[in-house]
Amino acid sequence: MAPRIFLLPLFFFFLLLPAIVSANVVDRTVAVVNQDTITLSEVNELGKSYFQKITEETPADRLNEALQQARKSVIDKLIDKKLLMQESQKYNLKVSEEEVENALQRVIANNKATPEQFRKEISSLGLTEKQYRENLREQILNSKLINFEVRSKVVIAEEKILDYYNTHFTQLTSSSDYHILQIGCLWNTKDRNGTTLTQAEAKAKAEKIRDLALKGKDFKELAKQYSDLPSADEGGDLGMFQQNEMAPYMLAVVQHLKTGDISQIVETENGFQFFKLQSNQQGTVAAKASYDSVKDEIREKLTQQALEIRYKDWLQAIRDKAYIKIL
Repeated sequence: MAPRIFLLPLFFFFLLLPAIVSANVVDRTVAVVNQDTITLSEVNELGKSYFQKITEETPADRLNEALQQARKSVIDKLIDKKLLMQESQKYNLKVSEEEVENALQRVIANNKATPEQFRKEISSLGLTEKQYRENLREQILNSKLINFEVRSKVVIAEEKILDYYNTHFTQLTSSSDYHILQIGCLWNTKDRNGTTLTQAEAKAKAEKIRDLALKGKDFKELAKQYSDLPSADEGGDLGMFQQNEMAPYMLAVVQHLKTGDISQIVETENGFQFFKLQSNQQGTVAAKASYDSVKDEIREKLTQQALEIRYKDWLQAIRDKAYIKIL
């Protein structure tokens, strides 16, 4: 059996589906995109296989609704297609015959097919070679536009690559030990002075104490003087913890602290707390792979993620500025 032929794997583009619109269908405009129109024949051409699949698989009582939703989806894709084409024209981007031919030969080579197998395969999809070349031309053009408007503006810092490596390619073979100090202010509970604070008052008190700690006041003395927790008598000293021993709210703010740092305030069931990392004895780290061996792989992954986000934002910005009307 001849190998399947796929279009070039360009960023974020739907494949053009095969279709031949019947000559007796009366064409009409179904949407306007700036100066361009989208016709019923274009919707039928792009959505023919999609519509057929829905017709075959959807119960009769839900078929009409499903087809209407599918039609909206196809029109939406065609709107994006028109907008991208308009942007390409704005920058006078072109695709040469040589570029199309080179792309075509890469597709054939990548699928380990002969030219005869290729023609047979696209024919089974309802496409002529001319149509397939035009699909390639459009994808190459869109790829150029995306490279110009999106990819060129995505830069992945070395720090992000290293962070990803540390998270996904290393693991602790023994746990870290955290020496933690604690201060807490309770609400709806009598504090050490016999005063019952509201939730807002407890939060304000915690913020005031934390501000004193950040200004250099001795944390243990502040705990003894102001903390409403049992650890106050010990200067807020909780001793040593491993990560799996910490409450989730504590771990969330402590695990990224450096020795001597003071955490953000966290809300608990009946109060507000913050912590100081007195010391941190790091566990042993084992690497699943060397940094140099996976650095390029990580960069490509992070680049792809950033591209997807930036592409969506960029296309949405174009949509927001465009005149679009669905008839």
